[in-house]
Amino acid sequence: MNSFGRIFRLSIFGESHGPMVGITIDGVIPGIEISETDFEVDLQRRRGGSISGTTSRREDDLPIFLSGIFNGRTTGAPLTIAFENKNVISKDYEEQRKIPRPGHADFVASKKFMGFEDYRGGGHFSGRLTVCLVAAGVIAKKMLGELNKSDSNIEIKSEIISVGGETEIAIGIQKAMEAQDSVGGIVECRIKNVPIGLGEPFFDSVESMLSHAVFAIPAVKGIEFGSGFGAALMKGSDHNDSLVDASGKNASNNSGGVSGGISNGNEMIFRIAIKPASSTPKEQNSLNIETGLMEEFSIKGRHDLCIALRVPPVLEAVAACVLSDLFLFTK
Repeated sequence: MNSFGRIFRLSIFGESHGPMVGITIDGVIPGIEISETDFEVDLQRRRGGSISGTTSRREDDLPIFLSGIFNGRTTGAPLTIAFENKNVISKDYEEQRKIPRPGHADFVASKKFMGFEDYRGGGHFSGRLTVCLVAAGVIAKKMLGELNKSDSNIEIKSEIISVGGETEIAIGIQKAMEAQDSVGGIVECRIKNVPIGLGEPFFDSVESMLSHAVFAIPAVKGIEFGSGFGAALMKGSDHNDSLVDASGKNASNNSGGVSGGISNGNEMIFRIAIKPASSTPKEQNSLNIETGLMEEFSIKGRHDLCIALRVPPVLEAVAACVLSDLFLFTK
């Protein structure tokens, strides 16, 4: 459904061109200082139009606190944060309705919700809702500072490591712009100072929880931890991470910081694959569901040529939310 988490629980709402999108977060511990400025950096990193290759749609993305905060601190009650949608151009999607975008949720959403879904801008399936995930991540990062009892702060950092198969990001974007087509990318997340013991086998392992949350990010098509799919080509003696001291430090990190579904104290490393945006300006051929005929078309409107460019702060956010939930398991 539209909720995730066991104790630190997220419930997301809204549509891309509706009046607002938002998120309700349950399980927030009381007393955390929260202000609008806490959200500025991560929301700016996610915002479209600030990076070449991203949509020209720009929203103010000013958080509106509807519940759960009093006198600048969390109350312990469910915290609801909303963001207004002001910069919308819905007419682009009215004509497009007759030709569902290949690779997008347009067709299946119409079937699942019997044609009653808000299709404008992708509706509830839009990447616009990731602003809510980033907001939840801001809260989760602050929570981690309170929940983590070790001497070292948990550090979560995500970055794009390739775009369109190019490790030089600018080259990948330039090629996409020249081809007037969308491209995918790979985003890596590294988490330092995660203590040993987070994760609940079998179904709430660290990898299971992170993977579940990660696939809530639109356009994610794959995830790997540590050496990932490369492990299938290795021998066990090469893949095994030897212990070098009693603290749990490993000589290598093919496991990506997770052993048996439980954090092992080494740096947690995972990568996600982001598919090319289905909304590409390049001419395509697909079914016109009104005429029943195949038809040449191109997608109008404001879209990202590379969605991956805006994913790093979203990936950090969902990782922080999962870790917060897992910490609360062990309290």
